[in-house]
Amino acid sequence: MSTPPIDRLSRPLRDLRISVTDRCNFRCPYCMPKEVFGHDFSYLPRDQILDYEEIARLAEICHRLGVGKIRITGGEPLLRRDLARLIELLRRLPDVDLALTTNGALLARQAEALAAAGLDRVTVSLDSLDDEIFRRMNDVDFPVDRVLDGIAAAAAAGLRPVKINCVVKRGVNEGSVAELARHFRGSGHVVRFIEYMDVGTTNGWRMEDVVTGAEILERISTVHPLEPVPPARPGEVAKRWRFTDGSGEVGVITSVSRPFCGDCNRARLSTDGRLFTCLFATEGTDLRTPLRAGWSDERLTELLAGVWSRREDRYSEQRSAATEPPARIEMSYIGG
Repeated sequence: MSTPPIDRLSRPLRDLRISVTDRCNFRCPYCMPKEVFGHDFSYLPRDQILDYEEIARLAEICHRLGVGKIRITGGEPLLRRDLARLIELLRRLPDVDLALTTNGALLARQAEALAAAGLDRVTVSLDSLDDEIFRRMNDVDFPVDRVLDGIAAAAAAGLRPVKINCVVKRGVNEGSVAELARHFRGSGHVVRFIEYMDVGTTNGWRMEDVVTGAEILERISTVHPLEPVPPARPGEVAKRWRFTDGSGEVGVITSVSRPFCGDCNRARLSTDGRLFTCLFATEGTDLRTPLRAGWSDERLTELLAGVWSRREDRYSEQRSAATEPPARIEMSYIGG
């Protein structure tokens, strides 16, 4: 295809997020609450999961359609065996920014191999530096020090700057915001604070649990003054703020209080090969079946381009107008 597709709201396809597993070793209540994802939960069987060659082929097609950034997600992607081999396959694509999002529990032992395979950057989820709060939020009693060890290992392997994602939920960890900003200030890493979102239908989301981006910024700036920074590129989800003394920056992702659907350029490939055009989607397009049926690259390209060209998703902008929220795909399945 000579011209990359544009959706119905004039948004190009630039960012592909690939979920490589629907499993996770944490049970964070805002994503995979233990009450739902217990020992008897049925995960995807192996034969329904895309293998690395299938993922790489679809990624190459998306690259031809305009994708310049690929992020590996899950579930917890470091649970997928020999993930560095997928990184090596994706690294063959020219001029692609290749990143990974992880909870950090297994990062210390894998960071060097991932960097050697060609990974550019890593984002680590870290909701508090307070060990008691962190153990309560991951709900598997995992210590915060081991995640900090993973961040240090990633930086030592050259995966810099590390981005740290913190989901802020009222009554749980809003008191950790300023300390997280202080801890990583001057480190070269960037903490991004995320408003608690209504992804999926199992996390018990309520609007009153949301700590808005404005409140997050106020909590930080009363201790460390901030000033806004222009976005580095179109479609950037985090609003950037830097410390006025030049010691670094933080980001705030405000998909609830100040949606950014207008320039969203992201698609998501699920573990079992379905393409979703919104984080809050209700359904996706099956790519695994035609892929395994032997479709040519040309036919798959036409299918993908058609899906994107028909896209008109803007859930976050429409959220407040909805009287009854639709059923949505769980974040552990689609990837964050």
